[in-house]
Amino acid sequence: MTTTLPPAPDTAADTAATTTADVAGKARRIRRTAWAPGRTRPVVRFRSSRPDLLLCVGLLCVILLVQGWNITHFPTLSDDEGTYLAQAWAVQQGDGLAHYTYWYDHPPLGWIQIAFLTWIPSLIAPEAMTVATMRFAMLAVSAACAVLLYVLARRLFLPRWAAGLAMLLFGLSPLSVVLQREIFLDNIAVMWMLLAFCLAASPSRHLWHHFAAGLTAAIGVLTKETMLVVLPALLVTMWRHSHRDTRKFAVTGAITACALIGLSYPLFALLNNELFPGPGHVSLIDGITYQMSREGSGSIFDTGSGSHGVFRSWLYYDRVLPLGGLAGAALLLLTVRWSVTARALAGPSLAVAILAVVAMRPSGYLPAMYVIQALPFLALVLAGGTASVAHAVLRRPARRVSAAPDAVAEAAPERAHAAAVPQQPRPEDVPDALAPEAAPEAGQHARRTRLVRGARLTVAGALALAAAAYVVPRWYDGNRAALTVDANAPYRAAAAWMQNEVDDPASTRVLVDDALWLDLVHDGFEPGTGAIWFYKADLDPAVTKTMPRGWRDLDYVVSSPTVRRDAVDLPNVKSALEHSTPVAVFGEGEDRIEIRRIAGGDL
Repeated sequence: MTTTLPPAPDTAADTAATTTADVAGKARRIRRTAWAPGRTRPVVRFRSSRPDLLLCVGLLCVILLVQGWNITHFPTLSDDEGTYLAQAWAVQQGDGLAHYTYWYDHPPLGWIQIAFLTWIPSLIAPEAMTVATMRFAMLAVSAACAVLLYVLARRLFLPRWAAGLAMLLFGLSPLSVVLQREIFLDNIAVMWMLLAFCLAASPSRHLWHHFAAGLTAAIGVLTKETMLVVLPALLVTMWRHSHRDTRKFAVTGAITACALIGLSYPLFALLNNELFPGPGHVSLIDGITYQMSREGSGSIFDTGSGSHGVFRSWLYYDRVLPLGGLAGAALLLLTVRWSVTARALAGPSLAVAILAVVAMRPSGYLPAMYVIQALPFLALVLAGGTASVAHAVLRRPARRVSAAPDAVAEAAPERAHAAAVPQQPRPEDVPDALAPEAAPEAGQHARRTRLVRGARLTVAGALALAAAAYVVPRWYDGNRAALTVDANAPYRAAAAWMQNEVDDPASTRVLVDDALWLDLVHDGFEPGTGAIWFYKADLDPAVTKTMPRGWRDLDYVVSSPTVRRDAVDLPNVKSALEHSTPVAVFGEGEDRIEIRRIAGGDL
């Protein structure tokens, strides 16, 4: 039997064809991963990266456990939380955009989203529609924010460990644990803004991603209008991470989408004949004027100002994230000209800088929840600054273009292409094995390399241990109160007293802050005119006209810290407190809740 062999190949031709195909394939891969001319970056596909998914899910479980533990008991219920939830309840009931006349204090989209988040729990158990219980809805927002922050960190080319660090900083800081539990519009607005940044830094760089970034940014601004100051940082991120051939279209489309969606709010006011001031109705202009003319809380550098007190309250819970984040942003902004990581994080660094400048303005108003919108960017730049320092400690000179996130060389496009071409070693580069001095020199070089690498790893480990030794005890102390303290026992006791001791709630009129307003409504008090949000007894004509005798038409006032603090500027509320006697007191000191019966009431 004769076997026929194939003809001998043309070795030179096949080798050339193989080399050409390899070069073309590697060049295509370089083009796919290029984020700027002359630089190569790995494109991280989060959905198909099992290590990223496992790390993100594991960290998310830890964050949700810490934030969810003891969530109904700490921190103390606030009037702002009750207001947003009461307005969401009004939306669910079909009673309009608020439980009283909507007067354009904030865009209504924020509590419309809260109504969506709390719709199923309130449908199953209507009596559970209270502030403490509905805080669990904020865990879904916290989870989304944490995942989006991890995705954004990877899309901004941070290594996996740095992205995980950013996620932990954002989710486990005592400042985050306290504020992200509360039903604040800022938390929801941050979620939308993080989604906008993720779309702006999309590795696919499709035009619709950038249009969607503008759309989601507008939703964030309509959720909480203060997010407007972050938009320049979003544009910087989009500009740096978009394709240069379509950059102008991408940015123009994003700005157009954001503007069109944002203009829906004044259009809504115009269609309701409430854009401009006039007799007998509220107006958007009046709402803006009120917000702009609010008495400032002073400078944070003035030790006697309200802003300084707010700033100190942030540092009371955590110094690491606010101060470390500011330091990280400063480091990245100062090194943006020669640091690849700093350029990738230029947008978040700018966001931190803008938010810090706005907070430090001397005559502005600084609310306690303002820091919420800065938390993800502080965590991101702190992790980015840490990655830059780690790279500076661990890096070593390289002769070729590196594709690692923290070791990208400043190379021209032709160098990047040349790096993908298989190179034959030059004769002078091949060590002469027969030379007697070659082996000792090679051994000495290897030993020196090991020593240098060991020293660098030792320094990096020492820095990491020092950071952990500083952060862990302080975060443990800061989070211990959030996990163990019951700060809302007085509110629960006051709600139980009103439910059990008032015989005819339907005809009883009570001044109360919004933290307890929904509790009283569920107990049978008439919404709006029976259970009265205490501000409305002086500021809402629809309520004051039902009180021709002023405070004498009321039966009780529930004196909480918020009521006592703001009664100074509210004549009816002040008189109700002065002409009433306590019938029940829960708690002690400034945090006590007093149920006071009004002397001139109808009971």
